[in-house]
Amino acid sequence: MAKVAPTSTAPDPADEATSGAAFRHRTLAQQRSRDRLERILGVASELIAAKGSDAIKMGEVAEMAKISIGSLYQYFPDKSAIIRALAERISAASRQCIEQALAGVRDLDGFLAAFAGLVDQYYAIFLAEPVMRDIWSATQADKQLRALELEESRACAVLLTKIMTRLHPGVAPEKIAASALLIWQLGEATMRLAISVDRAEGDALVEAYKRMTLRELAQP
Repeated sequence: MAKVAPTSTAPDPADEATSGAAFRHRTLAQQRSRDRLERILGVASELIAAKGSDAIKMGEVAEMAKISIGSLYQYFPDKSAIIRALAERISAASRQCIEQALAGVRDLDGFLAAFAGLVDQYYAIFLAEPVMRDIWSATQADKQLRALELEESRACAVLLTKIMTRLHPGVAPEKIAASALLIWQLGEATMRLAISVDRAEGDALVEAYKRMTLRELAQP
């Protein structure tokens, strides 16, 4: 009986080389795509800060980002999509900031100090970043952006609710949840107003907001 030669299971070096080359190509392509996305959003931020969201044009974004208009449309179908992407990034960064500020809270005094510091930090960021002011304005005219803002407020309110419930065990959870959501929504409105007036009045408004909310946080 003829012997059957065993089937080799060793990988073919040529196949390995082809697979490795394909992987490297995909990786480079993905990196180029990420770099292009960052360039688009960076250019859009500069234009919005300089001109306002209403004044920017897709062609201008493509030209400054050094890509074709067709390539730009592959990433964003219209200007509103760019603004939404920037708003989502701001929301994600804000959420991370909030989580970090509240992570170490152990008692009521620590909670109140952390929240007051968070308000000051938030205000400073919006004063320093003109693009955030304009994106806020654009939010009011875009249904999807308004929904995004409300969703973010609810998520942040949950963070507050968890801490308040722990620090005020005798208070009804639904009462705490309502207060937490209102505090965040009023905070957004306060910041919008504060950056729309002169600096001295804006500072006073932010301080008034802190006084009112700290009282509610201490005794909901």
